[in-house]
Amino acid sequence: MAFCDRNANVLAPFIAAPGNRNESPLFPEALQSLKKTSKAVGFTIDKCVMSLDGGYDSQANRKLIFNHNMIPNVNENKRNRKKTKRGRKRIFDESIFKERFETIERVFAWEDKFKRLLMRFEHISKLHYALKTIAYTMINLRHFTQ
Repeated sequence: MAFCDRNANVLAPFIAAPGNRNESPLFPEALQSLKKTSKAVGFTIDKCVMSLDGGYDSQANRKLIFNHNMIPNVNENKRNRKKTKRGRKRIFDESIFKERFETIERVFAWEDKFKRLLMRFEHISKLHYALKTIAYTMINLRHFTQ
């Protein structure tokens, strides 16, 4: 799990999980990492929009984003519901979500150029984390070479 901005720069040290584990329980740890990085670098994430896909749709994640003074833009996970859920509508802007989809898919495409990361050959999580760090560093360096 990694956070990126609108320019497809990877912002925070990401959280790595074993290949057979879902990423959504790692969201609180990843958000703390983003907060720590933003404080160290000197940029603010207050009032920023955090756009996530339906896999991260939960009341706990939305509350966590609100508590960090950010605005959640999470696509609702229908969970096999036939009818709409009762209560107040959740905040969701389709145009921001579409932009997020284009941005994160671009980062994934650049990440796929690194053959060792295309398939997870590394069984040791620390080595996989190191290779991803190198890949994301090279993705971020493209702004300095232009």
